[in-house]
Amino acid sequence: MIDQAEKLRKIVNNLNNEPGNEPGNEPGSSTGNNLSPERITVGRRARVVTVTSGKGGVGKTNVTVNLAIALSQKGYRVVIIDADLGLSNIDVVFGIVPRYTLLDSINSEKGILDILCDGPNNIKFISGGSGVQKLINLDKNSLDAFIANISLLDHIADYILIDTGAGLSDTVMNFVLSADEVLLVVTPEPTSITDAYALVKTVANIKKDCAINVLINRADNENEAKTVYNNFAAVSERFLGIKLESLGYLPFDQSFTKSVKLQRPYLLCYPKNSTSKLIYDLADSIIRKENVVNSTAQTGIKGFINRFVGLFTN
Repeated sequence: MIDQAEKLRKIVNNLNNEPGNEPGNEPGSSTGNNLSPERITVGRRARVVTVTSGKGGVGKTNVTVNLAIALSQKGYRVVIIDADLGLSNIDVVFGIVPRYTLLDSINSEKGILDILCDGPNNIKFISGGSGVQKLINLDKNSLDAFIANISLLDHIADYILIDTGAGLSDTVMNFVLSADEVLLVVTPEPTSITDAYALVKTVANIKKDCAINVLINRADNENEAKTVYNNFAAVSERFLGIKLESLGYLPFDQSFTKSVKLQRPYLLCYPKNSTSKLIYDLADSIIRKENVVNSTAQTGIKGFINRFVGLFTN
């Protein structure tokens, strides 16, 4: 079997004679071989952002997908890892059936580059399937081999977005605690706010310096979003000693439902809508944070996996 480093070189060579996907096109499922040669980097690390929520049904996956689209349209390379155990939906939103999942790579049946699927706008995504649960139980040799394998993502991605399940399970919390930064999606509903506070409280008990950024989703208007965020942030700082950061808001918009039915991301269906402008603002906020995040603290996907597995053994 060709090792992954050799496969990476072959991908670059092959692309010299193959056009890449133009922004806005909808490629189908593939092995992720349309990587721009000039964008493959060595010796750098991707920013790993965990996108999570205290409860389900708050639009977390839609936020992940459309943030990825916006980042890609701004010239950044994005990989999404669908880590919502049992309820993986990234492939559904894209309308793509993955040939392989993370489990195939963990079982050493496929390399990490083989299981990458092509989404729209040059986005890559990996379906977690049951692979996340198996990852926790790997022996040291198997884990070391997997980490060496998945570390290749640092060479082909600027951002790795981890779309988690909702709630306070050990798996979800360890995804949160392991990331370089966290995007917490909250709606104005009392149940969403309460569950999000419970998540922040759990984090605060373990890691007070965790970088948690909050997006208020499905707000009636900007004033409501600001009120919800300000109250939530004030209570979190006063009683938990953890300082949150705002990443703005997205309004309640029925067109999100329409885009899901079309299996096409909102940003591609309605690029001129006012909500799309706010999605681009969200991407800009994430990008600006790169200037304040300590780059030496960003350990990429390799560091993320090491921390994630380590939390289960401590």
